[in-house]
Amino acid sequence: MIAIIDYGMGNLFSVAHACKTVGLNAIITADKKQIMSADALIFPGMGAFGDAMDNLKQLDLIHPIKDFVQSGKPFMGLCLGMQLLLTESEEFGTHKGLDIIEGSVKRFQTKEEKVPQIGWNHIQQPTTRSWDETPFLSVKNNEFMYFVHSYYITPTDEHVVLSYTSYAGTLYCSSVLKNNIFATQFHPEKSASEGLKIYRDWAMLFKL
Repeated sequence: MIAIIDYGMGNLFSVAHACKTVGLNAIITADKKQIMSADALIFPGMGAFGDAMDNLKQLDLIHPIKDFVQSGKPFMGLCLGMQLLLTESEEFGTHKGLDIIEGSVKRFQTKEEKVPQIGWNHIQQPTTRSWDETPFLSVKNNEFMYFVHSYYITPTDEHVVLSYTSYAGTLYCSSVLKNNIFATQFHPEKSASEGLKIYRDWAMLFKL
């Protein structure tokens, strides 16, 4: 069973539908016991960083999320759900994140490109990292994925970066893979058949 965390700021039903399409049994929940007993956890998100952290605190979900990650079971973060894993964000002031991945969340600085980035963009494979034995196993380099965001992550450890994307003159980290943690800035569930490949390969990689 896969738990999709409901903290009031996620694209929950699209994620649940993607799971169902690839044959995964998923529930949407904010219940701490269900979260901790799940075989895998998906942490989606859309909206403002500070509001999301406030919601997580009010629902008392910060420690369960951290404990789940520490358990070593598969964890997927999506869009804001990836950003919240970082140490802090500069969105509407400075806000502390979950600090599961060291680094910060920054805004695109541009007057030439539209912000937020909304639409399809490429994901690029790092020259120092293979996509073999990762959730991108079936994805081609420079494949298009669907993005909606104004902020991007800057992890301190470049070794966790699984893909890069270029927008507004910035080459930024668009996904990470660190041990049991896999997270993307783009929305696999909105990225048509290529996005569904990622759900399938994630499930296969972690034997779900």
